[in-house]
Amino acid sequence: MKWIVGLGNPGPNYAKTRHNIGFMALDRLADRHNISITQSKCKALIGEGVIGGVKTVLIKPMTFMNLSGESVRAYMDFYKVSLEDLIVVYDDMDTETGKVRLRYQGSAGGHNGIKSIIQHTGTQQFNRVRMGISRPEPGHAIVDYVLSKFMKNEKEALDQTIEQTCDALEHSLDHTFEQTMAKFNG
Repeated sequence: MKWIVGLGNPGPNYAKTRHNIGFMALDRLADRHNISITQSKCKALIGEGVIGGVKTVLIKPMTFMNLSGESVRAYMDFYKVSLEDLIVVYDDMDTETGKVRLRYQGSAGGHNGIKSIIQHTGTQQFNRVRMGISRPEPGHAIVDYVLSKFMKNEKEALDQTIEQTCDALEHSLDHTFEQTMAKFNG
């Protein structure tokens, strides 16, 4: 079984913001495979299904971004799942909008959701798909930028990022993460 955690903030005010691109990717993946992410468990909304013959759980923490690790830890403890089967999907300002970068370990890089997961799991070693949102123009506050909605002229790049993320997630289910990185990090 694989479990995929998409990071974001709950509620309609945050639905289309840059910080919620992880939720957007999980929603698109769920649509592709007819999975409903509606069960409320472990401080998250959860959907279970089969993707490419692999039982897969899609998890959207409802703790707000900065406490995402609470939901990840609650799921790990309750279901006794392995971190090796986890993939975290989230926004990354150091990656250009329209691109994705895959990693299997590393620091939080200033991302509070990842920082919380590292804190609650006790390790930096877990698979990640970093979805590009680019950096704000100089002089713009980071917090305002990540909580802002994508501009109309970014729609094509946003869709490309989400589709590429879903393709990478599907590929990772029946390939090693290293093989998936080799294919999608280009």
